[in-house]
Amino acid sequence: MVRAVLTASVTVLLAWLGGGQALLGRIDPALALPILALTMLLLAVWQRSEGAGLRRFTLFTALAILAAVQALLGLVLAGSAGWLQLTLVFVAGATAGWVADRLVQWRPRVRWLPWFAGLVLVFGWFAAGHILLAALYRPAAASAGAPAATMLTGLPLRWSGSGDIAAIISDGAEDDPALVGLEAMGPVSLVDSLVDHVPPPGGTLLIAHPRALAPQELVAIDVFVRGGGKAVVLADALSGWPARHPLGDPRNPPVTSLLTPLLDHWGVTLGAAPTDDNEALAADVDGARLRLSSAGRFEQLPSTCRAFADRRVAQCRIGAGEAWLVGDADLLFAPLWSSLVPGADHLRRADTIEWLAARLWPGAGVAVLQPLWIRARAD
Repeated sequence: MVRAVLTASVTVLLAWLGGGQALLGRIDPALALPILALTMLLLAVWQRSEGAGLRRFTLFTALAILAAVQALLGLVLAGSAGWLQLTLVFVAGATAGWVADRLVQWRPRVRWLPWFAGLVLVFGWFAAGHILLAALYRPAAASAGAPAATMLTGLPLRWSGSGDIAAIISDGAEDDPALVGLEAMGPVSLVDSLVDHVPPPGGTLLIAHPRALAPQELVAIDVFVRGGGKAVVLADALSGWPARHPLGDPRNPPVTSLLTPLLDHWGVTLGAAPTDDNEALAADVDGARLRLSSAGRFEQLPSTCRAFADRRVAQCRIGAGEAWLVGDADLLFAPLWSSLVPGADHLRRADTIEWLAARLWPGAGVAVLQPLWIRARAD
């Protein structure tokens, strides 16, 4: 029993420190999967002189304790045990334990072969585990033929690398990671005006901190939403998006939201953003984790709205349509949401792109496994 408890404890500790749980603010049981070969191999070495029956009993006892501890941590810290993740870890742990036991009990003529095979098992399992998790956490893209999401923004998402035309021609567009991520989820139509580019039937609208809009454009947005359209509106009270041009250059993103007339028409008031707190704020919104930066609160919301994250995010019924309002556009800034390792969806810092995709295209943004974020503190 002591061996089982220590093995489970070491696995939980390694998952917390080296698996990414502490760094990412997550408690996903699945993040322990890549290190299971190491702890199971240590257990097999520890009990190499015991009988086969006792070795199997100790292995499954360790896995049961591991599952119980991970389930308890998930329920306490995230409000969910993550049963699918627990099942995956238990099955993978049993497999790794059986392979490790066979390896330790192996008696080849060349004595160093088991040590070499042990190293191959640990490092190969680690790599394979991360590859598997990246696939299981990878969100689904929009279905083929899905209508394009029409995007209007003042943020430098297209050709974000340089303002030099020669550099753009030689190096390529260098689109911002946020735009690249959204286009990987579904078709995006980036437009300069909504008057001549109304979203197609069944399409959606993403308004991300645009420059000043003409009255007819504000009317076009209102008519689209009230007629049954869906929109996501990022209205930043104090943008911290890095400026590529000198201060005051009109090519830079607007410092504050210029959507006040539209929000006023909808009965919404966006308050000032805090100026004394530059740390990213973790916000849980409709089952997803967003990381906001100096986000403003909606001080006034009509009764048809549902507020999240201490009124920093709201879901509102506008006529026959729906609008998600976010008092921050900096949440699109890649360092707030991107994965620690490019392509490793299971190591992402937030669900920003997945959350947006789910609202822009039906069925998009959903993966087999979802992160279990440690619940954000309420302000």
